[in-house]
Amino acid sequence: MAALTRLGALSLRLNQRLLQPSVVRAAGISTSKKNKDTVTVTDVITDHGKSKTESSEAASKNWISWGFDHYSQVEDNSTMHMTFFVAVTLCLVTTGFVWSYLPDFRMRDWAQREAFLELRRREALGLPAIDPDLVPLDKIELPDDEELGSREIII
Repeated sequence: MAALTRLGALSLRLNQRLLQPSVVRAAGISTSKKNKDTVTVTDVITDHGKSKTESSEAASKNWISWGFDHYSQVEDNSTMHMTFFVAVTLCLVTTGFVWSYLPDFRMRDWAQREAFLELRRREALGLPAIDPDLVPLDKIELPDDEELGSREIII
């Protein structure tokens, strides 16, 4: 994990220099009839006169930590990116993928599969799908008319 964090920190350090713009150009356009009021401003963002420590102090002056490292902005950002990569990609996505393709280890679909197999077997033997004498009639005990009384019987 530490090697991945260091690799992420290295890539962040390299990419920060590539992604920063070096020049900002702005032009103020006047709507008045005077043509000499137009101004063009060119500011260079990377100051060549400042040292690296002065520019890094200015950049980290308004830095708010993610809570992983309170002293180093680079370590804090790289640890945050690696943590969220692991949490989202490996935990959520991979776990969801594995869970959705797991076999039926709790045997939830066993009854349905067994019913289809039994239907195929009975059809191959020429038997009806459901045997009318599944439970023998002599083992069934129904209540007498006296026990039922005035209850309604719905068939």
